[in-house]
Amino acid sequence: MRIKNFITLCFVFFAIFSANAQAKKYIVHTVAFYNFENLFDTINQANNDEEWLPNGAQNWTSKKYKKKLHNLARVISEIGTTDNPNNSPTLIGGCEIENRGVLEDLVKEPALINKGYGIVHFDSPDKRGIDVALLYQKSHFKPTSYKNIPLLIYKNQLKTSAKDKNVTDDASDDKSEIDKDLDRVYTRDQLLVTGFLDGEEINIIVNHWPSRSGGEKKSSPFREAAGRLNRQIMDSIYKINPNAKIITMGDLNDGSYNKSVKEGIGAKRKKEELKQFDIYNPFEEMFYKGNATLFYRDAGDIFDQIMVSEALVKNDYSSFEYWKAGIYNKPYMIQTTGQYKGYPLRHGMNEIGFSDHFPVYIYLLKEIK
Repeated sequence: MRIKNFITLCFVFFAIFSANAQAKKYIVHTVAFYNFENLFDTINQANNDEEWLPNGAQNWTSKKYKKKLHNLARVISEIGTTDNPNNSPTLIGGCEIENRGVLEDLVKEPALINKGYGIVHFDSPDKRGIDVALLYQKSHFKPTSYKNIPLLIYKNQLKTSAKDKNVTDDASDDKSEIDKDLDRVYTRDQLLVTGFLDGEEINIIVNHWPSRSGGEKKSSPFREAAGRLNRQIMDSIYKINPNAKIITMGDLNDGSYNKSVKEGIGAKRKKEELKQFDIYNPFEEMFYKGNATLFYRDAGDIFDQIMVSEALVKNDYSSFEYWKAGIYNKPYMIQTTGQYKGYPLRHGMNEIGFSDHFPVYIYLLKEIK
């Protein structure tokens, strides 16, 4: 009888626990990053956009541009809706953006126009004229400050050798441009945006680190410098608020295992390793499980990453906290035939695809009391 009573008691306890768990409700926000891959308009401007003009190498017409906007808007509107079915991302970091105008066109697309996206964008010194930016739903996020922080790197930082001189570009169409007079390598700024997400202060850093132009090893010092700058930005925030909630995201042109991320930022693979001021990178574990956001010579990697500060990994959800991460790679975004079968479906001369990167995202949860 005692055993039966014990079993009955266990069932009752489980039923009560399940009922309480099911009764919990949460506010869910999706935070995403997407490399828009050459989001250029068709207007000739004071940057190196000649390739992306109607008479340029890409034969970039208004029809192609509009199709590109339509495709990107479709993806953005769907990111994260598996577990957040009622909304597209609240915050979206983006890169490979020509100017603010292309973002204004993007948020006016039918799939996005009712989302009420605001834009934070600065023109960067990148010689290709591509920038980073943040889109945010104005109904949920209120920016209080934003600034672009330059990454100052120079040619003499390169570790060159006779062997390096014959190394070809690695895993990127992005090229590093060097000023011949100053030897400065012009690349994207790091964008810092601080604001309130439904009343809670959040700091977001959007990145597009220097490319692997010339080879991974040769160009690594540039990305290592980018990682150190990222860490300096975080530390400056921590000096003001030791419990700051920080999200850093971007196309890093490096994997989660590279020196720029592991040492520059000091990112941790496991939540259990976190101490105050540490940064958690959920995409490191995803990489070791075989996931990828891009492919090069049949090898996949995760260059697109979103990392969160220790203050976002408390697991009690009394305020907004990290829940889980994902890569958005639906079948319609994937090349199905030919040499690049399985790769992201990018746009070419005869087909306007999406991007050569898959977007990444995380969820932020807060329990409704």
